[in-house]
Amino acid sequence: MVKAKIAVNGYGTIGKRVADAVQAQDDMEVIGISKTKPNYEAAVAHKLGYDIYAPAANLGAFEKAGMPAAGTIEEMVEKADLVVDCTPGGVGEGNKSLYEKAGVKAIWQGGEDHSLAGFSFNAICNYEQAVGRDLVRVVSCNTTALCRAIYPIDKELGVKKVRVILARRATDPNDVKKGPINAIVPDPIKLPSHHGPDVKSVLPQINITSAALKIPTTLMHVHTVNMEVDKDCTVDDVNNIFGSQSRIRFVGQGMSSTAEIMEFARDMKRPRNDMWENCIWPESITVGDKEIYFFQAVHQESIVVPENVDAIRAMMELESDGAKSIEKTNKAIGLYNK
Repeated sequence: MVKAKIAVNGYGTIGKRVADAVQAQDDMEVIGISKTKPNYEAAVAHKLGYDIYAPAANLGAFEKAGMPAAGTIEEMVEKADLVVDCTPGGVGEGNKSLYEKAGVKAIWQGGEDHSLAGFSFNAICNYEQAVGRDLVRVVSCNTTALCRAIYPIDKELGVKKVRVILARRATDPNDVKKGPINAIVPDPIKLPSHHGPDVKSVLPQINITSAALKIPTTLMHVHTVNMEVDKDCTVDDVNNIFGSQSRIRFVGQGMSSTAEIMEFARDMKRPRNDMWENCIWPESITVGDKEIYFFQAVHQESIVVPENVDAIRAMMELESDGAKSIEKTNKAIGLYNK
């Protein structure tokens, strides 16, 4: 089998996870990752055997640090069939001309605008529409989780409207420069937040409004979700719908907080304590008068990782069936739901 050659531009919180997930597949391989400086993440990439590419001006610094770069970022892009851009939000836009010049396909993350790629992706919602595309944006962690929960409910019960409040982690665990430390911040204060419109970039038919708060934690986000549906339903109906989704996990057994979910991931020996699934508390699911309520937790560092793999598979036309790609990705990375 000829494997798709994938470059990961930006080896940070998302990029290092995407690289490992791609490397676990049998139909794609990582031909290189990029770092701007020879920091501890670059040292780990070097130890793991990834070819590191860097800006031309910094090649000497990598050599001096004992991890000689394989070449420039431009050279990495030239070798790839597809580049997954995991650079910080707003930076990826500037890389578009580089990818177009090299004639390679490209994936961006949710920190970029929908208009950059013209297509926003979620595997369960619109995999088939991504087949063969050159440019795709994988939506953010929060949008990924909302799409995964809304789509199957809409398919079975019809969704009239969604209202969601997001309690968002302030920053990722390794980011020492951001806060807040002792505050709860409406983010943004002007309503609604951007999350609703972002869901509509994948599911344009959904009537959704969102509000978000930034809170002093680094572990996960938590969503309070209310859906008004067209059909009468019971808690069991909702349980069955969510339970049929491989990327939704019910969290119980005394897990009453995000801290315990992360401890569960550690105990399950997940790489980097990753929880790739939506984590829904089954006891929170409440139904009445065609309205559904529930809480879900979202591991912001990892939930989009399997979506990136599926986006690659669709764009490279390695698999035309979204369900088959999802199953293949899940199995390769070790995601299991029950």
